[in-house]
Amino acid sequence: MKKYKKTIALVAHDSEKIKLAEWASEHKLILKKYYLVGTLGTGRAIENITGLSIQPLGHGPDGGDVVIANQVLEENIDMLIFFIDARAPHGHEHDIQTLVRIAVIKNVPLALNRASADFLISSPFLIKPKRKES
Repeated sequence: MKKYKKTIALVAHDSEKIKLAEWASEHKLILKKYYLVGTLGTGRAIENITGLSIQPLGHGPDGGDVVIANQVLEENIDMLIFFIDARAPHGHEHDIQTLVRIAVIKNVPLALNRASADFLISSPFLIKPKRKES
């Protein structure tokens, strides 16, 4: 019998990648139970620090955020953790806004900082299975 896994998308702006990777390291035992996807740079940073496997879905500024937004629309993402840098302008700001907006519209749990990510990762709702594991 196949197990079902939920999918967590992990994204971070450049100045936040190490912070997200450190957060992922702290929650590695929980995260390894889920299918993890992310933008290319964020995925590499997390993999390098934690050893977790992250399926890359493209580089953020080159459309990776849009690819993840599409996966949210297709109901393939169960949670989005996006450590944002709210102090710096981003050339692909519209893509970022689209991703956040779609997560809100599709009622996907969304964390934009460490505190909210801690709440989501410790939620009892996270343990409910959804998708078949390949």
